[in-house]
Amino acid sequence: MKPEEIRKLEAYFKRTFNQSMVIKARPRKDESAEVYLGDEFLGVVFRDEEDGELSYNFSMAILDIDL
Repeated sequence: MKPEEIRKLEAYFKRTFNQSMVIKARPRKDESAEVYLGDEFLGVVFRDEEDGELSYNFSMAILDIDL
């Protein structure tokens, strides 16, 4: 993802969820970025462009030991 996209996504996550949210570019991956709450990894946000429409999908795994 481009730095401009990452900044917009980070602003959205901070505004919607928590001010401590951070979005980081992934090495060698152009269509996704990592999502963190402070230093803790939460998941991955994927860029999806289909039929001229752009959307983003956030994927977060929750381990049973964390419940």
